[in-house]
Amino acid sequence: MTLGKRPRAGVVGLAAIAFTATAFTAPAQASRDTSPTAAGHQATQAAIDAAVAAGIPGVTAEARDDQGVWKAAAGVGDMTSGAPRGKNDRFRVGHITSTFVATVLLQMEAEKKLTLDDPVERHLPGLVTGNGNDGRLITVRQLLNHTSGLFDYFADSAYVDTYVLGDGYLQHRYDTMAPTRRVEVALAHAPVFKPGARHGFSNTNDILAALIVEKVGGRPYEDEVRKRIIEPLGLKATSHPGDGVSLPKPSSRGYSKLFFLTQPDRIDDVTEVNGSQGWGNGDIISSAADLNRFYGALMRGKLLAPQQLKAMKTTVVNPDFPISSYGLGIERLTLGCGTTIWYRDGGTVGWLSLAAVTEDGRHQLTFNYNSDWRADDILPTLSAEYCATPSRAH
Repeated sequence: MTLGKRPRAGVVGLAAIAFTATAFTAPAQASRDTSPTAAGHQATQAAIDAAVAAGIPGVTAEARDDQGVWKAAAGVGDMTSGAPRGKNDRFRVGHITSTFVATVLLQMEAEKKLTLDDPVERHLPGLVTGNGNDGRLITVRQLLNHTSGLFDYFADSAYVDTYVLGDGYLQHRYDTMAPTRRVEVALAHAPVFKPGARHGFSNTNDILAALIVEKVGGRPYEDEVRKRIIEPLGLKATSHPGDGVSLPKPSSRGYSKLFFLTQPDRIDDVTEVNGSQGWGNGDIISSAADLNRFYGALMRGKLLAPQQLKAMKTTVVNPDFPISSYGLGIERLTLGCGTTIWYRDGGTVGWLSLAAVTEDGRHQLTFNYNSDWRADDILPTLSAEYCATPSRAH
């Protein structure tokens, strides 16, 4: 899922955002927890406080640069008790999961276990077929850069009504779901366009990519991510929930406006959900610190060989959000101030996250909302961190 136009998955609040929003309101009186290096991040703190003042329950953030590590938290982590949001909170990262999957597949390519130009059919025989869908014509690369043309299961109204919106979500959030169930939903529809014709984000691509990780690796995709990324980098706050429903501590509650037609302002606690419903494209749980460590290591070439990192950073135009371009599990954006960042945003019911890093991997920012509305407030925070301090040149 990208920061631009989304399919009906806009139910998590990530639709039609303009990157021109750079004005900040006055800082709100909010709970905050900052490190001594906060002097260089006043604008970022102001943007976080403004998001809380505008209605986000709570925000947790961390930035790392040449000056050190800055941590902050604003607002509440529990709307019932009023407990503050924590600076070390763990949260559901949503579609940020896809960068982990892409990294594993590129490592496998370096090991000659697959190539990016392999057809999906080679690794998942007989799975992508019917209604004009053909796994023989779609490559691994096209899954990762979302040029496959496959229908996004999140655009299927019956699926969304059952698992994402209103009473459907509340009734089914504890259901265990096989990943192939979501693939089946997608393949009940014809492709949106021919493979390779353009970029078009589809959650279906990311699930298929994770299934290929399993097929090539011969073990659960979670094991591959753990052995290849989580353990080598010491990401102690990063985990997969399996079919568990709760978040490890420390963590806050997650909240959603589940789009009840007769109660548009209703807010529900959606902290608990069966992790299998996000398997492969949205299930990872992590922290801002761990995500910064991951993206910093990725850009510095600690996880991928030069050839594979170059492939990851080879982008296609995103026609739904033209100022951004899409690589393999990661996106590139040049901000108005001239700073180029690589980023991945992650939306899931109850949570919005964004992780960004400069080209050299030396300046990272990750922040998370424990809610899924007001996604437009994400952009001032990003611009504040990378554009508000003239002394920071990238």
